[in-house]
Amino acid sequence: MLLAVSHSFLQEYWWFLVSLLASLLVFLLFVQGGQSFIFTLASNEGEKTMIINAMGRKWEFTFTTLVTFGGAFFASFPLFYATSFGGAYWVWMAILFSFVIQAIAYEYRSKPSNVLGKKTFEIFLLINGALSPLLIGIAVGTFFTGANFSLNEMNMGKWDNPWHGLEAVLNLRNIALGVTVLFLARLLGLMYIINTIDDDELLGKAREKTLINLIPFLIGFLYFVVSLLLSKGFAVDPGNGEIFMEKGKYMHNFLEMPLLLIMFLAGTLLVLFSLYRTLFTDHTDPIWYSGFGTVLVVLSLFLIAGYNNTSFYPSLTDMQSSLTIRNASSSLFTLKTMMFISFIIPLVIGYIWYAWRAINRKRIDKEEISGEGHLY
Repeated sequence: MLLAVSHSFLQEYWWFLVSLLASLLVFLLFVQGGQSFIFTLASNEGEKTMIINAMGRKWEFTFTTLVTFGGAFFASFPLFYATSFGGAYWVWMAILFSFVIQAIAYEYRSKPSNVLGKKTFEIFLLINGALSPLLIGIAVGTFFTGANFSLNEMNMGKWDNPWHGLEAVLNLRNIALGVTVLFLARLLGLMYIINTIDDDELLGKAREKTLINLIPFLIGFLYFVVSLLLSKGFAVDPGNGEIFMEKGKYMHNFLEMPLLLIMFLAGTLLVLFSLYRTLFTDHTDPIWYSGFGTVLVVLSLFLIAGYNNTSFYPSLTDMQSSLTIRNASSSLFTLKTMMFISFIIPLVIGYIWYAWRAINRKRIDKEEISGEGHLY
C-alpha cells in the first residue's frame, strides 16, 4: 500500500510536514522573545543572567528546528527553495546572520577570555531576539502577498528587482505579520520566564510586561487576519494549472476545509486563554496553552496557503510563474523515499520532549546562578 501512494498525496503529505515544522518553529521563537527583554526586564546582573540562562537552555531547539524546516523545504519543494533563497537572499541572509550571532553570544558571553565584554554578546542576543521573528514573519507574509520573481522555460527563477527580498517590508500585510510574530515571540518569552524562573520580583515584572506587549500583538494579528480573509488570493485551476485571482480565496479555503477553521479558532482561543492566565492568575503554566495554540494557528495558516488549489508562493511579475505544491515539488521517487525517513519524526519529538523535561526539572533561581555550574 505504501508503494502505491500517489504523487499528489505525497505533495500534500510533505506540505503538511513542512507546515508542522514551521508552526513548531514559531512556538520555539519564545527563545528570541525572551532574549529581547534582557535589558528592559532585568534590573540587575543576577536577573539578566537568569533570563539568559533560561533561554540559553533552549536556543538549540529553535536553531535545530529552523535548519530542519529549511532542509525539509529544500528536499520536498526544491523550486521554492531555489527561487526564494536564491532570489530574496538579503532577507534570508539577515535571518541566518542573526542566528549565527546568537550562537556566538551563548558560546562566549561568560567565557573568562571574553575580550569584547558581556554587553557586546548581550547586544547580539537582543538583535537576534528582535530581528529574526520580525523578518521571519515578513518572509512568511509573502506566501500570501507574493514576491517579485519569474520562471523561464527551464524553471530557473529570476528576481525582477534589485532589492532581492527587502521589498517585502513595503507591504503593510507583511509588516503586520512580522509585528504579530515578533510580539507573539515576546509574549511567549515572558510566559516561559514565568514558567522557568523562580524569582517573585522578576515574575511580577514579566506579568506587567505581558499587557504592554499584548496590544501591538493584537493589532498586528487582527489586521493581518481580517485583510487576509477579505483580500483576493492566488487560486489554481486544477484542470490546467492556470493561476488566477479569486476574491476571498483564503476565506473560501477555511470554509471548504472546516477542520482548518476549527484549528485556527481553537488555537486563537488557547492563546487568549494563556494570556488571561498570565495576567489575572498566579499560574506558571500559560506557556503550554499558548504553545499548543500557536502551533494550531500557524499550521492552519500554512495549510490554507498551500491546500485547496492555492499558490503558496505567488509571483507578482508573472502570475503563471507562481509556485504551488504541484509544480514546485520533488519527484515521486524522492518524496516517496523521504516519506519512509519521516516516520522517525515521532521518535525525534519524543526525545525532544524527554530532554526538555530533564532540563526543566528544576526552576532557575538566584542560588543556582551564583554557583559554580555552567552559565551562559
